[in-house]
Amino acid sequence: MKDKQELIIFYKKSFITSEIKDFLDIQKLGYVATVSPNGKPNISPKGTIIAWSSNLLAFADIRSPDTMMNLQNNPFVEINVIDPLSRKGYLFAGTAKIIKNTPLYAEILTRYRNNGVQSPINSIVIVTVSSISAVTSPLYDLGKTEDEIKLKWKKYFNNL
Repeated sequence: MKDKQELIIFYKKSFITSEIKDFLDIQKLGYVATVSPNGKPNISPKGTIIAWSSNLLAFADIRSPDTMMNLQNNPFVEINVIDPLSRKGYLFAGTAKIIKNTPLYAEILTRYRNNGVQSPINSIVIVTVSSISAVTSPLYDLGKTEDEIKLKWKKYFNNL
C-alpha cells in the first residue's frame, strides 16, 4: 500500500483513468459546484455525471436552471462524486461548456438514453477537467479499513 503522500501525488492528475471511469459508471450521484454572478456558491446534485473521454466529464441539464445560469457567467466548476458506503471518491475541477444540437450532444444523449435516462434533457454540460483529487474519509486516517467503514454505513442506512 502506498503511503498517504504518494496517494495524494498519484491522484493529483488531470486525466480520467479507467479506474475513475469505472467508479463514475457505478456511482449514481455527484454534486456540481458553481458560483452565481453575485459570488454566491451553488451546489446541485446530478445523477448523470459520466466520463466521456480522458479529459472530459459530462452531465445532463435536466432540471438545472441555476447551474446553467451560473455556468453561462462563469465556466469554472468543481464536481464531487463519493461512494456513500466506502466514503471514497474524487473531486474534479475544470471548465464547463453547455452544448445542444451538436454531434457531441447527440452522441452523449444517445449514451444517456441507452443507459435508461428517460427525463427530458435540455442541454448537456461538458467539463474539460484540469485536476482530479482523491477524496477519502478521515476515518481512514484513524486506521479504519474500507470494509469496516462500509459495514458502519450499511448498518446506518439499514436502520433508517
